[in-house]
Amino acid sequence: MGSNILIADKNKDTVREISDFLQSHKYVPYQANDGEEALELLKNNDFDILIVNVDLPNRTGVELLDKASTICPKSFSIVISEKATVKSAIEALKKGAIDFFIKPIDMETLLIRLKSIKKYQQTLLENRYLRKEVHSKFNHHDIIGESKAMQKVYKLIDKVSDSSSNVLITGRSGTGKELVARAIHQNSSRKEKPFVPINCGAIPDNLFESELFGFKKGSFTGARTSKEGVFKAAHTGTLFLDEVGEIPINIQVKLLRAIEMKEIKPIGVSSTRKVDCRILSATNKNLLKEIEEGNFREDLYYRLNIVEIHLPPLSKRRDDIPLLIDYFIHKYNKELNRNMLGVDNKAMKLLMNYEWKGQVRELENVIERAVLLAEGDYITPEDLPPHTCQDDYTGFPDDLKESVKKFERRHISSILRKTENDKTTAAEKLNIGLSSLYRKIDELEIEA
Repeated sequence: MGSNILIADKNKDTVREISDFLQSHKYVPYQANDGEEALELLKNNDFDILIVNVDLPNRTGVELLDKASTICPKSFSIVISEKATVKSAIEALKKGAIDFFIKPIDMETLLIRLKSIKKYQQTLLENRYLRKEVHSKFNHHDIIGESKAMQKVYKLIDKVSDSSSNVLITGRSGTGKELVARAIHQNSSRKEKPFVPINCGAIPDNLFESELFGFKKGSFTGARTSKEGVFKAAHTGTLFLDEVGEIPINIQVKLLRAIEMKEIKPIGVSSTRKVDCRILSATNKNLLKEIEEGNFREDLYYRLNIVEIHLPPLSKRRDDIPLLIDYFIHKYNKELNRNMLGVDNKAMKLLMNYEWKGQVRELENVIERAVLLAEGDYITPEDLPPHTCQDDYTGFPDDLKESVKKFERRHISSILRKTENDKTTAAEKLNIGLSSLYRKIDELEIEA
């Protein structure tokens, strides 16, 4: 079956002429004569290409394209214009339209243009991936993203990589903190030396000292052989302390000394040993709060946090979601021996609007599952886990207060996204005062 194409023009003869011509060339046309009718078709169908007159009744073509960027983010748009509305056509091009035609339309030229758009669509995913592959291979070690938030992260990585300063990487679980640590190591003068990661959250309290500093054979019951700790293993290279906030307070004193003096003392050994390793650490906790509660040493915090790199949650970098999806599709096509071409518009809309509490890691898991289970060339909503397909009014707890709170959080977050975080406009749409909106954002812990 050919590409689905929406044709929207107030002139019924124009719509019919284009529709009949495209149908004869195996395209699947849908017809609309005003903006509202076109919008309904957009909401209920997947379109590869939109052919829209800028001068539509009920809703202008420019407004329609603005909506289409959210409803059908992977569609391409062509605008039609009478000579008197060329300025509107230019405005539509600014909204993302790929081309425009002035009436009367030359059908053969239109056909050539549609074919070129189709070829571009077919190669777009591959081109995007190759660009990101080159970027990750030579710059930031598989970190995917072109949003402003991630550009700030890249700049910091570039600034701190070729130094010996300790770096603290903060952010929620699943945002890619270890990828940042590896990127710093790979771009440093220590890149040919060991990179040793250790998950501090997975070590029992009684084994911390031996894991960090090592031990001598016979130094305690069960020590049948000597073992070097991670500090010694990372000598001349980089030591990455993941979830550093989980280190017990009694071990933090010894860790601080090891970092400051650049020496360690394995269990059962009377003398100290010099070590040279750069310390990168990561946490999903608020360490300043942990300090206030007596769970983390202030002096250790400032020793680890010479420079802080904060990884934003996926909710603050939604523009990167299509790039991440393309990357993971390509990755799991290789690993699972599949040949998925991409995600259809309905599935993309669901993925763009989902909360992603598990961050990038959760998104990767969802795409791996979809690539494995999908039967067609494109991932559809049927290939996604049920919880990602729930609308804004499902999945609430039984408790009324909690349910209301969850609804308010989702609804206010949705309005803030629609208004591009313009809180004054959002407050007007919500019909509440601006101060009330700020209070709600704080109370409901909304990432505005």
